[in-house]
Amino acid sequence: MSLAFPRHTLLRKAGRAVRTIDDRTPIHRDRAIDGLRALALLAVPTGHWMVGGFTLDADGGLHNASPLSTLGFFAPASWFLQLLGIFFLVGGYSSVLSHRRATERGESTARWLGGRLARLGRPVLAVTAVWALLIGVLSTTGVPEATLHTGSTLVVQPLWFVGVYAGVTALTPYCVRAARRLGPWAAAPLLASVAVVDFLRYGPYAAAVPSWLALLNLLPGWLFAYQLGVSWGERRLGRRAAWTLLTGGTVLFTALLLLFHYPASMVGVPGATRTNSHPPSLLVLALAAAQCGAAVLLRDRIATLLRRPALWAPVVVINLCAMTIFCWHQTAMLMAAVPSASFGPVPGLTTSPDSPAWLLMRLAWLPLFALLLSGIGALTRRFEAPWGVGRALRATAATLAAGFALFALGMG
Repeated sequence: MSLAFPRHTLLRKAGRAVRTIDDRTPIHRDRAIDGLRALALLAVPTGHWMVGGFTLDADGGLHNASPLSTLGFFAPASWFLQLLGIFFLVGGYSSVLSHRRATERGESTARWLGGRLARLGRPVLAVTAVWALLIGVLSTTGVPEATLHTGSTLVVQPLWFVGVYAGVTALTPYCVRAARRLGPWAAAPLLASVAVVDFLRYGPYAAAVPSWLALLNLLPGWLFAYQLGVSWGERRLGRRAAWTLLTGGTVLFTALLLLFHYPASMVGVPGATRTNSHPPSLLVLALAAAQCGAAVLLRDRIATLLRRPALWAPVVVINLCAMTIFCWHQTAMLMAAVPSASFGPVPGLTTSPDSPAWLLMRLAWLPLFALLLSGIGALTRRFEAPWGVGRALRATAATLAAGFALFALGMG
């Protein structure tokens, strides 16, 4: 009985917390949008944890490795773990509503944008500044330099997204104008632009095309789903257009894979000559179109499901900790891997990711990574809110962050 009582007490407290979250949710809150954002957000750490393998050198240093290099059958998993299309769709939808409310309050676009960018920038500045200090501490405790460089690379790796997202967010007013004039067709020129660049770099004239031309896909490639989200927020993207996106995206995706031999993986594969993600290829947009169409079509069903308090509560928590999860999930994995490296190869953690057994073992590690991330989040969640510190401390954090970036890029 003494063991059961605390458990029952914990369950009662959890139940009260769940009901409180549900009761405090405004009646007008769009639960489906929050649910889609939470789904896309959770795919980020799950995907990175499943493809972020390590190998150990003779000195106990960790080096990045990926199961995608040797396990080709695993590539289709990236179709379901790469949900950036949905993330940008929801981002566009949310931004247009937020911008509309700001305009109604008489707030300028510049001030609205400044607030959005600050919310993105604070957690990034915090994680890189903290890691700058960690590098110094870990190096003095005997952690191999190879491990430090591997860890810093993993921490910086997902942060490119923040810069891209900030860039497309700044274009929100222009996206709104385009959506009002053209509806979902406003995204068509972006798709066409990526298609032209892909034809030039992969077609019959590829040998004469400079490699930098691929960078032209950066903006239209990631703006595509965001523009669809803005059109959705402007109520110009309905079910008929959603079916077109789902069907057309699926057909295009299949054709690019089978007829034009695009790489199957949606993320970069070490050693591969072609990649779909950096910068985005037409295959990324095809998948995004299908994902966006499915999201719009499933919106009502998702909203119905999330009326259940037990399902809604974790969605709220995930959305409140969005940037914390995004910025610190690689740190959670490293918290398990770096200490383990001193004991030699650990199956699924520091062994080479070159077999199906590794995938099964890595799945077994995911709950620990999630638990570590929860602990980190309890300490770093505050970085998502305004810091309330002076200029000197902010300047110090910026200096530390810059130093860490140089170290991660191999220039420090």
